[in-house]
Amino acid sequence: MAKRAQKAGKRAVGPAKSRTGRAPRPGNSKKSGGAATSPGEELDPALAARLVRDLVVWFDRERRALPWRADRNPYRVWISEAMLQQTRVETVIPYYLRFLARFPTVEALAAAEVEDVLALWSGLGYYRRARTLHATARELVELHGGRFPRERERVLELSGIGPYTAGAVLSIAYGLPEALVDGNVARVFARLFVLDGDPASKEFQARTWELARALVAHAKRPGDWNQALMELGALVCTPREPACERCPVRDACGALAARRVHELPRAKARPATLDVALVVLAARSGGALVLEQRPDGGRMAGLWQLPTIELGARGHLAPLDWPDGASVVLAEPVGELAHSITRHRIRATVRRGEVRGRALPPAWRRVAREELAGVALTGLTRKALVAPFFRAVWERG
Repeated sequence: MAKRAQKAGKRAVGPAKSRTGRAPRPGNSKKSGGAATSPGEELDPALAARLVRDLVVWFDRERRALPWRADRNPYRVWISEAMLQQTRVETVIPYYLRFLARFPTVEALAAAEVEDVLALWSGLGYYRRARTLHATARELVELHGGRFPRERERVLELSGIGPYTAGAVLSIAYGLPEALVDGNVARVFARLFVLDGDPASKEFQARTWELARALVAHAKRPGDWNQALMELGALVCTPREPACERCPVRDACGALAARRVHELPRAKARPATLDVALVVLAARSGGALVLEQRPDGGRMAGLWQLPTIELGARGHLAPLDWPDGASVVLAEPVGELAHSITRHRIRATVRRGEVRGRALPPAWRRVAREELAGVALTGLTRKALVAPFFRAVWERG
């Protein structure tokens, strides 16, 4: 690759050097910087090899003992990676353990009903991931005999699996030199190589993937290298308070040398927050609670919740009135809940009430208290059911 780069007029990139031949120290001008690169520039092989070596050594010493690292089973790696996307490790661990206890193999997941999968996923958010996992498990069983393919092209043909998940499973489970880029990796690269662009832009994303592919080619243990990158971003090169003094590759960090660590990566433009007011019905019928199922399309599709209406049409999270056939009589409020869904900041007022008449609307049903644990509930409804104020609903009926 180096020869091709030279012929094309490109240069190999490594730590910028002063006239003394030494890498610059933190405090030099913004133009200086350890491993700064530009699109199309080749990565210095010596620098790449040193980065991989130093970071894997650090990972061997500092890696967290996480349940999905107990072995290299591709099914377990896949499940963990699906759960970890946009979700904190601490949140994922109990869900992962429960999920694997219920669905220990891809065959078990494929044979399950999607409602059972959603019930175990309930509270983890991003419910489309659960539906996609279930669909992909069925494809793996039907098309691949329950085995996760080793070829990247075949992996990418599976429903819901993109370049990141493919790279994670193939490198961690099979030890193949496949790259990956997630938010942690992108942040590490932005600082290490001084990538000064919009993280959402195609150019920025293309450059991070280019670097990821170039670096993983130098790794003798590609899976550990990829995990080391993500671990560095999670534990050391964090978004707000990076611990540069503990970074194993700080001597090669262009942002640290240029005093730009807190500038990079550039902040993403965030959509404006929407304040949404909801009314949530807590209605008992004997020992059962009235629930409604959300529509098949849209957010939280198919999940069950306490019947809900929205006051005003700001968030479009719920209808503005009770459905036809629902004779609802609201009583006093029993409590309020704060909740967030993406950019929606929700204030939900939970009110006691009753649904008159024996017939319920088609999407509503009565669920006995002891059966609630097996129902795929929305996060807001789960939060309401465990709130101290909800005891009054059970006690007073």
